[in-house]
Amino acid sequence: MRQTVIILYSLVVLMTSMTTHADPPRTRARDIGIRVGTMETGQWNAITDVPGVLVGHTTIVRGDDVRTGVTAVLPHDGNIFREKVPASVFVGNGFGKLAGTTQVEELGNIETPIVLTNTLSVGTAMTAVVRYTLGLPGNETVRSVNAVVGETNDGGLNDIRGLHVTEDDVVAVIEAAGTGPVAEGCVGAGTGTRTFGFKGGIGTSSRKVVIGGTAYTLGVLVQSNYGGDLMISGIPVGRELRRSDAESGDGSCMIVVAVDAPLSPRNLKRIAKRALFGLARTGSVMSNGSGDYVIAFSTAYRIPYAARATVEVPPLVSNDAMTPLFAAVVEATEEAVYNSLFMAETVTGRDGSSAEAIPVDRVIQILKKHGVLGQK
Repeated sequence: MRQTVIILYSLVVLMTSMTTHADPPRTRARDIGIRVGTMETGQWNAITDVPGVLVGHTTIVRGDDVRTGVTAVLPHDGNIFREKVPASVFVGNGFGKLAGTTQVEELGNIETPIVLTNTLSVGTAMTAVVRYTLGLPGNETVRSVNAVVGETNDGGLNDIRGLHVTEDDVVAVIEAAGTGPVAEGCVGAGTGTRTFGFKGGIGTSSRKVVIGGTAYTLGVLVQSNYGGDLMISGIPVGRELRRSDAESGDGSCMIVVAVDAPLSPRNLKRIAKRALFGLARTGSVMSNGSGDYVIAFSTAYRIPYAARATVEVPPLVSNDAMTPLFAAVVEATEEAVYNSLFMAETVTGRDGSSAEAIPVDRVIQILKKHGVLGQK
């Protein structure tokens, strides 16, 4: 089984150039007793718990001012262009750049890997995804590719104007994507991001759902880079840590949702909408300057490129049976954000700017004081 790969491109690959020595060991939310909701997680509590889904990261750290990267999510390991998957997009607040949305909305499917990077590298990533797709066997005559690329702005810690992400970086992360546990925190597209005044990054989580006697898995991956008033289990942790940014909260969050339940694009959009409830639970109000996007897809069936008359689709989950999936995406999104915070390390970057890791020990104290911390 291939494992999720982290590729470091740097002049000197030393994590000490990026983090401080004072950081305590990082931990996932669940490992310190934070229980989000009541539903069971998958094996890795990650988007890769959805069978067939792959994730890869390219982490780019160079010198004192390059802190960026790329994250790719693949619905399956085949030729996605020739075997598309049903999908939908929902925009919470559109102050951002998510390429490829109009065709996804029009046709209800995705035909490329989903790539996340920094704001000014969206164009480069699109070209790379197109180049990767055109180079796949069977695509020799393809003349149109709808690359899906999202972003958040890491310009606070990263020399974003230097355009350090290359096409080769993007192609490499797609080709290296794998299954298994997913690296979180300061990796890939989360290398230079901030969240609630602390270091943010990549986070993921999953939930198991049973509908009509059939078990399904739903997974979420986030690229967190936004502000607000951090809430954990309903407790105003940000205020107690004196890091509340409730009035502004500018920034962005990209959310990718995968599910193996057979759903129509319409019901995938309904799931995508509910992911933002999970974001709200963490303290986001989707401010004017925030780009909050959700991309949701199903791996339950594929749409062949060559189909001309009809497409074979399995029986779909009915509207009346959707509520458990709504609950699953809310829980998984909330927990994914917490994981993006707790797994991130302190980073110093451009012009000496720094984003501190959230102090896990202080969070534990606060949650214990309010009586909401569960058992490991």
